[in-house]
Amino acid sequence: MSPERKNFHLHLLSDATGETVQSLGRACLAQFEDVEVDEHYWPLIQSEAALDKTIEGLKSAPGFVIYTLVDPVLRDKLEATCTGLGIPCISVLDPVVMKMAAYLGVRSSGRAGGQHALDAGYFNRIDAMNFVLIHDDGQAVESLHNADIVLVGVSRTSKTPTCIYLANRGIRAANVPMVPNCPLPPELLSMKGPLIVGLTEDPARLVNVRRNRMRLLDNGPDQDTDYTELESVRDEVVAARRLFTDQGWPVIDVTRRSIEETASAVLQLYAEGGHKLP
Repeated sequence: MSPERKNFHLHLLSDATGETVQSLGRACLAQFEDVEVDEHYWPLIQSEAALDKTIEGLKSAPGFVIYTLVDPVLRDKLEATCTGLGIPCISVLDPVVMKMAAYLGVRSSGRAGGQHALDAGYFNRIDAMNFVLIHDDGQAVESLHNADIVLVGVSRTSKTPTCIYLANRGIRAANVPMVPNCPLPPELLSMKGPLIVGLTEDPARLVNVRRNRMRLLDNGPDQDTDYTELESVRDEVVAARRLFTDQGWPVIDVTRRSIEETASAVLQLYAEGGHKLP
């Protein structure tokens, strides 16, 4: 018999958008099975009034607290409240910030949401996102050479979402689909600058993904066409792999990868090619 499922409240507090504490909290939760959690999200805690509202939530549903607050007054009040309630309270950035400050020999600024400042990196990410949207699905091939990375693959190999993820890192990414009986643009085959990466996937899984896509589009009865017929899809994948080999492009199999994992593999290839990551 499996152990009884554990239920608890998880409070995620931040003086900024809360993306950091949310990501870390969920990464930690992924390590535990048979656990059900009620997440309570408290962003933009930049005043005592905002913290008081959060404290009322803690009192009504006590649980594990993870926070990223830099204001010492707010931190002390939160810590004291959690001690009084007998619940754990952890500042997830403290160990890294303290070690980094000691290594650099300087004090941290204590600035809330500093990673979201409208600096050059922010505008680079916006520019990269615009580039992705303009160069999605084989569009604007005349300026394809301005890309940092170009992803090539048959339909439904996660090219677009991977490009969007890369844009959030400041990478100008484009994608070009491989369509049966349609030649690839000559601009792609003659390029020397951008890193070109081929994406592939197991044909059987690709068929399932495509069939689900067709159902979402309400494309009538569930009947196979060349787009979803296994042998035709297998021929597409083989032809794509042959092209990648002929062109000398690195290949990533996305079959068992999340978008984040695929993007990380692409960025690793980019760095190995001597490029500096944003």
